[in-house]
Amino acid sequence: MLSVILSFKRLLKGLYHAVKEPQFISILTTVALIVLSGTLFYSKFEGWAKIDAFYFAVVSLIPTGVDTNLVPSTTGTKLFTVLYLIIGTGLMFALLVNLGRGMIKEDKVDKKTAVPQKKKRQS
Repeated sequence: MLSVILSFKRLLKGLYHAVKEPQFISILTTVALIVLSGTLFYSKFEGWAKIDAFYFAVVSLIPTGVDTNLVPSTTGTKLFTVLYLIIGTGLMFALLVNLGRGMIKEDKVDKKTAVPQKKKRQS
């Protein structure tokens, strides 16, 4: 549990550094709009609950292999899903890469601000 907390803290610090980059904000906004459009589309045309549509919209863009037990059923929603995944997966990857860069910057800042310890003299 401690490792999860420390990883979450590191993620938040990385997010703090990434948000300072205009490119990250632009990609984050675009991904948020794509997820919103997917959520609204699936809830309207598939009749899914909004939370299920949101879950599908997010999980389908992250290459994890998680089975959502949700499948588009009509030809139109299947075609939308193909386009949604082609566009959204690339943007989600770009978002994750920029977040990773922010985490690397956070690590570099931590190393620069760390106080070096004095070496003991050997007699």
